[in-house]
Amino acid sequence: MTSRPERKSVGENSNTAKELLLLLILSTLWGASYSFIKVGVETIPPVTLIAARTVIAGLILTGVARWRGLNFPGDRRTWARFLFQACLNSVIPFTLIAWAEQTTDAGLAAILNSTSPIFAFLLTLLVTRHEAVTGCKLFGVAAGLLGTCLVVGMQALDGLGHQMWAQLAIVAATVCYAGAAIFGRNFKGLDPMLPAAGSLLCGAAILVPVSLALDQPWTLVPSTRSVLALLALSVVSTALAFVIYFRLVQTLGSIGTTAQAYLRVPIGVAIGILFLGETLASTAWLGLGCIVVGVAAMTLPAPRAARRHA
Repeated sequence: MTSRPERKSVGENSNTAKELLLLLILSTLWGASYSFIKVGVETIPPVTLIAARTVIAGLILTGVARWRGLNFPGDRRTWARFLFQACLNSVIPFTLIAWAEQTTDAGLAAILNSTSPIFAFLLTLLVTRHEAVTGCKLFGVAAGLLGTCLVVGMQALDGLGHQMWAQLAIVAATVCYAGAAIFGRNFKGLDPMLPAAGSLLCGAAILVPVSLALDQPWTLVPSTRSVLALLALSVVSTALAFVIYFRLVQTLGSIGTTAQAYLRVPIGVAIGILFLGETLASTAWLGLGCIVVGVAAMTLPAPRAARRHA
């Protein structure tokens, strides 16, 4: 007898719709972060902006972890790993992006930063070699790197010098994110909220003294616009986004959640165009298309073989 396919109940359909809506919200929150950074660095130095971001987001996530009844590990080895993860996932990349966005548009930052899955694959291929090499992934790498070259190579001609270095700094930040994704495999067995909060707190411990020494933040007079951008960046695009992300990992799975990696690119570009008046050259649009296709090829699941029926 052939079994009929089971129909999803109204509740199941509504739950799926809810999770997909959350995925869109997450993509929007992370896509908007580049515009928040762009506005924040108008009157707040990059190091101080990122130090405040890590402090605020780290304290919020710590509060959420406590509310959930989670306890941080007490051994030094785990906290050393939190510290290293902080360098890869917040201290270095956050600061590089904030510094770069003093001269680079938020839309370009969103495009360049979306290539992290591609660099993650290249690093695993060269270092850990645990990632299977497939034709689809190789195509994704080629398309993504081509897109990056189109964005950096052509855009840099309009601002040769400082702007080129700023865009390369964003690429370097993206490589850091890729390394963080690989190193994050060491936190298996821990609730994801703990390394997220722990690494942000460690990042704050590094950045706050640097901010005090370099910028003397008590002497700054930031605009209301920059302060609001900082709060939105910390509360909405970091703390809230992490909470939504961890929920989606449990409901949609890791593969489904990676869809935000290429959803956030057009969203980030659109926010920069609509709210900051940015424009993209034709080569940047072409590079955007190549990167979105490349990241999609890197993150979409391979087609399964015919399913076995019980």
